[in-house]
Amino acid sequence: MTSTVTGRGPSVPPTRPRREPRPTRSGVGWLLELPANAVRRVARSAKATPGRLSLIATGLIVLALVTGLVGTASVLNRDNTINALIDHREPLAAAAQEVYGSLSDADATAASAFLSTGTEPPELRERYELDIARAGAALAKAASDSGSVPEAAEQVGILSQRLPVYTGLIETARANNRQGFPSGAAYLREASELMRSQLLPAAHRLYEIDAQRLVDEQDTASGVPWLTAVLVFGLLAALIATQIHLKRRTNRVFNIGLLVASIAVGLSILWGAGALTVQSVLVSSGRSTGTEQADLLVRARIAALQARADETLTLVARGGGESYDKEFGELFGQFAGEDGQGGLLGEARRGAEGGPETTHIASAANHATTWLRAHGEVRRLDDSGNYAEAVGLAIDGTDEEGAAAAFSRVDGDLVAAIGVARQSFLDETTNGSRALTLLAPGFAVLAAIAALGTTLGFRERLREYR
Repeated sequence: MTSTVTGRGPSVPPTRPRREPRPTRSGVGWLLELPANAVRRVARSAKATPGRLSLIATGLIVLALVTGLVGTASVLNRDNTINALIDHREPLAAAAQEVYGSLSDADATAASAFLSTGTEPPELRERYELDIARAGAALAKAASDSGSVPEAAEQVGILSQRLPVYTGLIETARANNRQGFPSGAAYLREASELMRSQLLPAAHRLYEIDAQRLVDEQDTASGVPWLTAVLVFGLLAALIATQIHLKRRTNRVFNIGLLVASIAVGLSILWGAGALTVQSVLVSSGRSTGTEQADLLVRARIAALQARADETLTLVARGGGESYDKEFGELFGQFAGEDGQGGLLGEARRGAEGGPETTHIASAANHATTWLRAHGEVRRLDDSGNYAEAVGLAIDGTDEEGAAAAFSRVDGDLVAAIGVARQSFLDETTNGSRALTLLAPGFAVLAAIAALGTTLGFRERLREYR
């Protein structure tokens, strides 16, 4: 019997369907998806209590550090602004004022010297030369910071170009006057016209620009740091809200870490608010009793100097100086009113309110009254044909009741009052800077304590979920 055995070959495993390879993302696509993936992971984490707590803790810590950084930078910037006011901006404004005042005084002095018979008084010549030297030095200082302001640079250019022309005309007038040539008076009038039409307007505009820049920086130094205020109050509110939330979730009244953080933020608010308030008040006081008062006195002095130049030019014109005499009345009224007690001088006197410059201003007002009375006598003598006597009363500095002596005392009082006002600015602003002492590092330390307290406070809560 034959058996048939059916042979089987090796078994073949069933074939599996091949998977399609996943499309590979380019580097740019992967980067673009990172934010979305991060948001999804944060959202998944926030569904659980530990994740939510970690998220809140991270936000508070970042907010504390950002608040500390912004607050510290704000305080440092404010302190730098105040120091710049004291060391840079105010001296430049004073230099521009010196240009204005020295040029005005030079014009008045040159006219007074021209009236002198015989040899020119050496004291007037020295005063004129000193005025020109001071104007040149102050102009160089003012020019050092005018490059960033085109209009200021333009005024500096006018002054630099025209001042040598003015001094040349004055020297020509002096040379002709020494030789007895009548053309000397014409050169003097031409020089004075150049001074009034070009030099003084340019000096005045330069002074206005620098004074406004000073005021702008004072506003910056006394303004409210709104960004820091929003951040620090927002941080305190967030810490309080977080503690209320944790109390409801855990039934625990206090979280020591968050309490320490809240106290640190509260201290930074109290310290910062107190220091910045004191600093702002002092800077504002320096502005009102110093900068603004000095500005009034400077304008009063300029008006007085120009009035003095008109007084002498009226005599130089020998009967043809009606326009100068009319302008004298206008300028004197602007300076001290019709009786010597009003005008800019009276306004400065009211603004002083018993301040240290009050004595100088009151003295200037009294001497202005004497000057006005002497001017009336000068005009009476000149109009009646007593020209020599009128000139003597106008330029003789030894006559206590004369116009020259009275004006000299007025000018001395005004210069002293301006110096007191400038010192008031420096004192008040310096004290304002001292109010910020240690505030910047203190704010940074308190912000770090707030961040550390937040970290420790949440660490204890997160341990409960492990």
